[in-house]
Amino acid sequence: MEVKKYDPPSSTLIPQLPRPETTNVESQALFIMEILSGIFQISLEQGLAYSLVALGIVISFRILAFPDLTVDGSFVLGGAVVARMIALGYPPLTGVILAILIGFAAGCATGLLNTRLKINSLLAGILMMTILYSVNLRVMGRSNTPLLNYVTVFTPFEQMEMRWLSIVLFFGVIVFAGKFLIDLFLHTQIGLAMRATGDNEQMIRTLGVNTENMTVLGLGISNAFVALSGALVAQHQGFADIGMGIGMIVAGLAAIIIGETLLKAKSVGMMTFAAVMGSFIYRLIITIGLWLGLAPTDLKMATGAMVILALGFPALKKGKEERIHLRGI
Repeated sequence: MEVKKYDPPSSTLIPQLPRPETTNVESQALFIMEILSGIFQISLEQGLAYSLVALGIVISFRILAFPDLTVDGSFVLGGAVVARMIALGYPPLTGVILAILIGFAAGCATGLLNTRLKINSLLAGILMMTILYSVNLRVMGRSNTPLLNYVTVFTPFEQMEMRWLSIVLFFGVIVFAGKFLIDLFLHTQIGLAMRATGDNEQMIRTLGVNTENMTVLGLGISNAFVALSGALVAQHQGFADIGMGIGMIVAGLAAIIIGETLLKAKSVGMMTFAAVMGSFIYRLIITIGLWLGLAPTDLKMATGAMVILALGFPALKKGKEERIHLRGI
């Protein structure tokens, strides 16, 4: 009797066939999309958190043309004040408001050093930044104050399903509300006088405007925004540290320069929007650099290099054009 060999149906052969290569391609594509999505989320969240610093620097550097280095100290001051208030049992919102007021006072102190004591603007900022280092240590009582076990303004978001989106919306509302208030203020009579103080101090002084008061007020508002950013960042990252403000002025300038270069900002509204957009792009560049293997210890060096390139490239380009013109081309 002849035994027939069993020939299975074609349907049972399908799983035994080699899987197409597109499966690996699709999985790699999904993996890359997850990485890009994570980079975008981190950059947007941090960009909005630190854009308040850029908005503050817009007032001091772009509006008043004042090289205010108080930023590095007032940023930590905002975080130190809110951390101390929360640790003492006060509501987080109370700590944030107090941080804004004390940041305003720190900026006004820098302005008074410059206008009343006639100290050089750059030196006045350095002096106040140095003084704030000791003040911040005195406020916190130590170099680092953890906030992980305390209730902060971000505690309600931890219970939400879309935690990241909620935090981004929270930062977005605060940032664009601050941008709107700055735009509105700079179009008032006092704001126009402040803008004129930065453009042509001698001219506006002949019209009866007290330029010294404008400088003090502008620096106070600038550092109030910086302190607000420090208060929110400290609660968001879960601690306030004495070194969290190192290089903040350079990072803020980098954000402003990147934003103005891309958007060609001419008006006040576009200038403030460029600061916010530049803060996001700057954080995006930093996040990509870290993902590609840039050491965290090299971040400050990379930031300084970006600022040097952004500031130096137009000068080199202009010099090249002048040389070409002198050669008769």
